Amino acid sequence: MLKPFKKFSWELTMLSGVLIGLAYQPWKLGFLVYVGFIPIILVWMQNDSIKNFKHGYLFGFVYNLISNYWIGCNSGAEFYVVLLSLLFAAGYLAIFWGACGFIIGALNKKKPIYYLPFLIVTLEWIRSFGPLGFDWGILALTQIEYLPLLQLNSIFGPYFSTFIIISTNLYIYIILNENNINFKKILILIFSFSVLFIYGSFKKGNSSEITNSLNIAVIQPNLDPKEKWNQSIRKQNIQIIDSLYSKAISLKPDFILFPETAYPTYLTVDSRLRNQIQKKVNQSNIPILVGTVDRKIDSLGNKLFFNSTIFMKPEKNYDLYSKIHLVPFAEYDLVPEFLHPLMRLNLNIDRGIFVKGEDFKVFEWNGLRFSDLICYESSFARYSREFSKRGAKILMIQANDGWLGNSAGPHQHFSSAILRAIENNLPVVRSGNTGISGVIYPSGIVKNYKKLNTRAVFMEKVPIYSKASFYSQYGDFFAIISFVIFLFLGPVKCAKN
Repeated sequence: MLKPFKKFSWELTMLSGVLIGLAYQPWKLGFLVYVGFIPIILVWMQNDSIKNFKHGYLFGFVYNLISNYWIGCNSGAEFYVVLLSLLFAAGYLAIFWGACGFIIGALNKKKPIYYLPFLIVTLEWIRSFGPLGFDWGILALTQIEYLPLLQLNSIFGPYFSTFIIISTNLYIYIILNENNINFKKILILIFSFSVLFIYGSFKKGNSSEITNSLNIAVIQPNLDPKEKWNQSIRKQNIQIIDSLYSKAISLKPDFILFPETAYPTYLTVDSRLRNQIQKKVNQSNIPILVGTVDRKIDSLGNKLFFNSTIFMKPEKNYDLYSKIHLVPFAEYDLVPEFLHPLMRLNLNIDRGIFVKGEDFKVFEWNGLRFSDLICYESSFARYSREFSKRGAKILMIQANDGWLGNSAGPHQHFSSAILRAIENNLPVVRSGNTGISGVIYPSGIVKNYKKLNTRAVFMEKVPIYSKASFYSQYGDFFAIISFVIFLFLGPVKCAKN
């Protein structure tokens, strides 16, 4: 059935890239990923390694250009800078799909490519490592509208969704590649998805035992990040935050969560403002978690800056956590200054100056242990899993997506928080400067969803669960097993033949 389409290889490549890219947009098109890979699989099955790399690279470039277009919407830098960032990001991420095509071409393409789901799981897993690691683009992100299909991620991790998606595409490709429609195979596919939905629906409504609960107030200030540190309105912005803080206190919660870099000041250095806030903490007897920039002086007298959060408790000294995974080129410069390729062009490009933290901090208050993910960190499964493994019973997320405006970026970022809740069987409480804020249950269900570009203070009763997930304890074992299976079904088996 697919033979007439084989001559349209470049068109099929572009079609796959567009379909997969659209699935990431907040338009409820996630179902496209279950058929979107079929055209590129058809192309890969008829070409050699070099051609497959080119087609895979083009597919990956188009797909990531569409899915991550929001990188080009960053209002925190000049247009040409963010445009170059988008093109470089899409070009870098496309390499993995080019590699996928190359591997398929290098192996015996005349044989069934049953290894494909394991190969793509392996590539997604590898892509998450290192300073250029990018877990944001994981295929599970497209499935937020189908929570039952995500529930097994609490056992197998986020890459299990990738396995299901690619397996479905490969299975449909095999059916379509036959001369006659095989209704038995179609029924098997329908039955398999029915089982996944039934199991997921049952698990979604039956979380582990609730041992306690906490009333948490969340502040969403909705301050323009470009104007927030403007000296002429700095005092006014502090007054706005203070008024929202007072409103949160009036709700009489057990805990208050602020967003990333909530106040336009360094709270660890600005003792006057910090003492004023501490006084309110003491009077209200309500602890708070506030995002701030921290500054330290090293032994050589150099100033070191950290993207941090400060935990202030009644009548106690504050604790700090500093962001471990910084955004390359935005929060720190990955390329040493003397090697920087743009230096000779004399372009005015702001370069990040932050230093990454080292400690996976687990805060504690009245016997409750919790941790914080600062913005970009929440897109990586490994950090939330590590905090959970160390005993955190609630994951807080502080974010500032205001730079991305009304693009798909803030929506995708909030979807990452939903994945983290499901994977670890933990509640997630998210505060975004301009949104999106909300409370996410371990099932992925969202409570008190606060839209973009709105000012809000709200309180939600957050349940505390008895234990974390299997994935929290054992990590990416499924990705490792997939790598081993790929080696056996792919290179090893082909070498024997």
